[in-house]
Amino acid sequence: MGRYIDEILQPGEKVLYSTNAHWIFYLPAIWAWLVVLLLLVVSRLTANENVVLLCFASAAVVAIVALYLTAKGWFHRLTTETDVTNLRVVHKTGFIKRRTFEMSLDKIESVDVSQSILGRILNYGDVTVKGVGEGNQPINTIASPLEFRNHITAR
Repeated sequence: MGRYIDEILQPGEKVLYSTNAHWIFYLPAIWAWLVVLLLLVVSRLTANENVVLLCFASAAVVAIVALYLTAKGWFHRLTTETDVTNLRVVHKTGFIKRRTFEMSLDKIESVDVSQSILGRILNYGDVTVKGVGEGNQPINTIASPLEFRNHITAR
């Protein structure tokens, strides 16, 4: 599976900047794996056989959920691309059900960045690209949103 941007580049067009969905999408999976670890530690600390079996069973169920959340986060990051070329901004999400938008750099009116406190610390945020006659195009939870904005606005 090649990159979407490589398939749609026009003659003379070159990629200036690429970013992806931030790793924060893995956070629910990380929390679930920590719960699995906690349940396994509790099972080792107790001598009651029923509690040990309950901890193992609970850990197995939570591990299945954690595995699903890990795969979901990985697949989301794999299938999301955000690029700035010398001619346009391109954003693609999805694999089977694909959603893309492309906006010419000449049509971009402004680029808004929204970051929470955690987003500022971990360097992720939401970007809204506002285009003349194109409307607003939100790009949620991308890595390095300020650098992404700078590559769009610096011409």
